[in-house]
Amino acid sequence: MHSAAGTSAATVPSIAVADFAMHLRAQRGLSEHTVRAYVGDIEHLMAFAGRYGRTEIMDVDLGLLRAWLASMAAAERSRATLARRGAAARTFFDWARRTGRVATDPALRLASARPASPLPTVLGVDATARLLDVARTRAQGADPIHLRDWAALELLYATGARVGELCGADLDDLDLSERTLRVLGKGDKERVVPFGVPAADAVQAWLDRGRPALAGDFAGRALLLGRRGGRVDQRQIRGVAHAVAALAGVDDVAPHALRHTAATHLLEGGSDLRSVQEVLGHASLATTQRYTHVTAERLRTSFEQAHPRA
Repeated sequence: MHSAAGTSAATVPSIAVADFAMHLRAQRGLSEHTVRAYVGDIEHLMAFAGRYGRTEIMDVDLGLLRAWLASMAAAERSRATLARRGAAARTFFDWARRTGRVATDPALRLASARPASPLPTVLGVDATARLLDVARTRAQGADPIHLRDWAALELLYATGARVGELCGADLDDLDLSERTLRVLGKGDKERVVPFGVPAADAVQAWLDRGRPALAGDFAGRALLLGRRGGRVDQRQIRGVAHAVAALAGVDDVAPHALRHTAATHLLEGGSDLRSVQEVLGHASLATTQRYTHVTAERLRTSFEQAHPRA
């Protein structure tokens, strides 16, 4: 694609692109990988413009930008690629306008091609039960870490908390009498989430037999600990989720999948969207509404499998 433009993209545009790359590194603090991607996107754009005799960045207008994206869509480039290249163009021309390289920003009204948003991984009720049963069985051994793993997985599913929220929880955030956990979510927003008897049993076993065996000098008030006695790391809990899923013979899951699973099961059980939004700590109801698509897909699958006239 670069050769199609000949020398058209090698004079003023090449200087501007080099300056843009310096801006991304110095002012935006972007990684070298991202800088290379953005520079490649703008070079791709200027090569496309050169085929239409537009050799300067001020020759690029909204129509050409739309034609550029449309050509990639017609070539069946991924939505992620279209989204990134659109973002690169908007960033570049915003910078070019602010630095006086163009009089107006042609990308100001360029629509964003959003990347495809796949539905989250969700375990069925039976598969979730198998996962947690395996965690409970492992916890009957002598290793206190397995007690922690059981408590962590039960809490992730029961509360729908993010793994970072759970790992950041302290003993003071736990109320076993009320069966609630206070977590600190995005934007430093606190919320209190309830959990059921199975999770309470797992947490009680961890507090009675697991945590005292592991607590070291750096344990502080952390609810969940690692093997060295300090606060558990998110990566350790992610590893636990994958390992226990394999032992249980269910779909491979990350801790976030248990959050998705909890939300889906709540909706399938009759909870309203607002309640689920509060449990998950979503700022926008639109985020929670993603799970209605999950439940609809599961309902469709069940219908097609069970209904005689499906």
